[in-house]
Amino acid sequence: MASINDSLKSIMAIDGALCCALVDSNSGMLLGHAGAGIDMELAAAGNTEVVRAKMRTMESLNLRDSIDDILITLGKQYHIIRPSISHAGLFFYVVLDKARANLALARRKVQEVESGVKL
Repeated sequence: MASINDSLKSIMAIDGALCCALVDSNSGMLLGHAGAGIDMELAAAGNTEVVRAKMRTMESLNLRDSIDDILITLGKQYHIIRPSISHAGLFFYVVLDKARANLALARRKVQEVESGVKL
């Protein structure tokens, strides 16, 4: 099991990674972050609302399932939100440069890191 900082460092090793964070979706607070280019406190709070909205929608639709990840595709970036399976209420948030990143490999790496994080 890796520490939060080790986990974030592993995510930053992904080709095209610009920044990443581990966020508490109950409070919207950062537990750790790495990289630069985005106000991660603001991003953590905003993406907490994205996760909450999706959870409410799933509940309204009576979908008895879990979120693997949420992908937001911008013109120049990919944003990945990956809820933690082993630590309910936490999610990883990753920003990738679309021109340099391989989305499939990045999603796989974030999944690998998420399953091994130690709190």
